[in-house]
Amino acid sequence: MDSYLGELAGLATSVCWSFTSVFFTLSGRQVGSAVVNRVRLLMAVVMVSLLHWAMEGSLLPVDAGPERWGWMGLSGLIGFVIGDAMLFQAFVMIGPRLSMLLMALAPVMGALLAWPLLGEHLTGPEIAGILLAVSGVAWVVIDRSNSGKGGLPEMPPRFYVLGVLLGLGGALGQAGGLIASKVGLEGDYPALSGNLMRLSVSTVAIWAITVATGRAHSSFQALRDHPRVIAILIGGALFGPFIGVWLSLVAVQNAPVGIASTLMSFPPIILLPVGYFVFKERITWRAVVGTALAVAGTAVIFLSA
Repeated sequence: MDSYLGELAGLATSVCWSFTSVFFTLSGRQVGSAVVNRVRLLMAVVMVSLLHWAMEGSLLPVDAGPERWGWMGLSGLIGFVIGDAMLFQAFVMIGPRLSMLLMALAPVMGALLAWPLLGEHLTGPEIAGILLAVSGVAWVVIDRSNSGKGGLPEMPPRFYVLGVLLGLGGALGQAGGLIASKVGLEGDYPALSGNLMRLSVSTVAIWAITVATGRAHSSFQALRDHPRVIAILIGGALFGPFIGVWLSLVAVQNAPVGIASTLMSFPPIILLPVGYFVFKERITWRAVVGTALAVAGTAVIFLSA
């Protein structure tokens, strides 16, 4: 069993991130995506700080220099503050299944950004994987039956298009955040410490903006008005930045990066039955085939790297 530890951790990561998307969708539809993003960052930074204390002996990575803090902070602002803000609103508008399918394009965007920014040239198989992933996602997105999703009534075309654009923005934010993280983690710096730096800067920034705009009180008032949302948010933070991130680190450390990354890209497939049974979506054969193509394209990108 130990020889498959990394592979099992990669699959478990996909399950965790699938649960997280459902939790944040349910909570976002009650208190708003902005409140969800603020509160889950606050919860996540506490959880990850405690994990860092247990594994590294300190609540914060105090040994990191200002340049590393700068890159990891930039990564967090791009990924957690901007990218996730768009993703969580996409959850609310078009549901977790379609949103996570759009997030499958994050590796595609990362590969395209890394070409000019980091000088990482794309190989023939990687280009083929990009085309396959984009084709699979596009085939699902242009299906008109997606316009009424996740327990929502049939939505106007502009509303659906905005949700898709927000999902793409979330994928771009994740890709840009990973590019900055790669620079910040140079020299084999511990990924857990890097993730805590991202979370810390993001949490300070988003709450500074919240206080400055006078929205802190309304954020906590929303939680008081919907007390059940607190438990859902704790579940989302637990399965996402805490357990999910930890399992992703275990996967990368104990399995080849290409295999681990591929196994961690399965949420769109896992969310097909979740969308059907939990959110009462109509899952068409086109959605199933397009999702499979998108995940297969992502796998080709990772495994050919």
